[in-house]
Amino acid sequence: MMKSLYRRIHAILCVHILCWAATHAAAEKPNILFIFADDMSYEAIGAVGELDIDTPHLDTLVKSGAIFTHAYNMGAWGGAVCTASRSMLNTGSFLWKAQENVKPYISDNLMWSQLMQQAGYQTYFAGKWHVPNANPEGLFNVVQNVRPGMPKGTPQGYNRPKDPEDYAAGWKPWETKHGGFWQGGKHWSEVLADDGAEYLATAAKEDKPFFMYLAFNAPHDPRQAPKEYIDRYPLERIEVPENFLGQYPYADKICGLKLRDERLMPYPRTEYAVKVNRQEYFALITHMDDQIGRILEDLKASGKADNTYIIFTADHGLAVGRHGLSGKQNMYDHSVRVPFIVVGPDVKPGSKIDTPIYLQDLMATSLDLAGAPSETVDFKSLLPLLRGEESEHYESIYGAYMNRQRMITQGDWKLISYPTANVERLFNVKKDPNEMDDLASNPEYASKLEDLRAALSALSKELNDPGSEAGSKKKKAKKASK
Repeated sequence: MMKSLYRRIHAILCVHILCWAATHAAAEKPNILFIFADDMSYEAIGAVGELDIDTPHLDTLVKSGAIFTHAYNMGAWGGAVCTASRSMLNTGSFLWKAQENVKPYISDNLMWSQLMQQAGYQTYFAGKWHVPNANPEGLFNVVQNVRPGMPKGTPQGYNRPKDPEDYAAGWKPWETKHGGFWQGGKHWSEVLADDGAEYLATAAKEDKPFFMYLAFNAPHDPRQAPKEYIDRYPLERIEVPENFLGQYPYADKICGLKLRDERLMPYPRTEYAVKVNRQEYFALITHMDDQIGRILEDLKASGKADNTYIIFTADHGLAVGRHGLSGKQNMYDHSVRVPFIVVGPDVKPGSKIDTPIYLQDLMATSLDLAGAPSETVDFKSLLPLLRGEESEHYESIYGAYMNRQRMITQGDWKLISYPTANVERLFNVKKDPNEMDDLASNPEYASKLEDLRAALSALSKELNDPGSEAGSKKKKAKKASK
């Protein structure tokens, strides 16, 4: 009788100890605050030193943590590049595999938020989602104000401005009557900051670690911001990019002149139109930066900041007049590279890491921080780079856009291939960061061109690129099985 009682007491004590250990372990796990921008090039942070742009709060993050200077998006299977980027981010799969994994009849793997929940996290989402065939309502514990792929535009927001008279008579970014970011009465970036504040106030009272996914639509077009932000960027402050062109020579073949993004500015591009579009782009980024500042203040007020990793990035970059292009459907650095900042308890302040990464590595990084399994994730954790344990990450960086563009970046070199146009472009991106000196036809670099062709072919095969021989066979086999 006594032995039985002792066994019962022992069992109860064990359960209590295990529960306490689980709670204690959860409390020790770091919080993760992920802030995501849309259509933001790597250069669009003042602290980077490339552009005259006001981003004081992002500048503070750069000084407080680590900035990865060469973070890439792997590409897209369609014009909505953010769809592919976010699908890769939330499935952890490389580009062409992610295209399959977001189809409901194939996607068996858990998504990012679900893996974080399994690791003991309270998960929160607000803002732009844009992952096909998946509803954040079923993936996160708390969801607020889910936004579509982009704010609704109006015809007046396209093909503009032709000249100062056209601007004076036309669409203005601060006019709320056009809806878009103003739909609902308050700018969407401000609503996202409100949502973040509300959740952080709740999280302050909880012991469970949180994973917050705050996704701005900014600075995606329509590039609408309050007038005081536009006024901060008079046109004389805006510089025309060095690689400005009236029209990219292969635009019709690589993305199409009628592509939605490319119709935002008139053809041929003019310096005036580019300056106005960049003015509105910068203003929307500065407005977003102020909302990020609010979120960071609320994090401090919650008392959780010391045990929180903050990660800021964007789903891809944007041209806004560089190379005669407007959008992100190209393989130039302004469109494939993004800002990428990590601030956290053991991240060295003011550190700069030049090692090339993919932005989607942040999913694997957060799982690593959470102590969660990541066997199904193709991308790599950045913790070894952040902790100085490694200096290498990927041998090459791959890029693709539909069947029209391919890219490989390896060391100082980049090869861009346009299969449907039968054109190749070769750049030494270290000597020529604006990618203006095409060396593909220079016989001095013939062996480098051959090496990169072979490397791109091998990488395409490894990634089951539908344009590669292996990918074509797989595609044919799949069609035959239907």
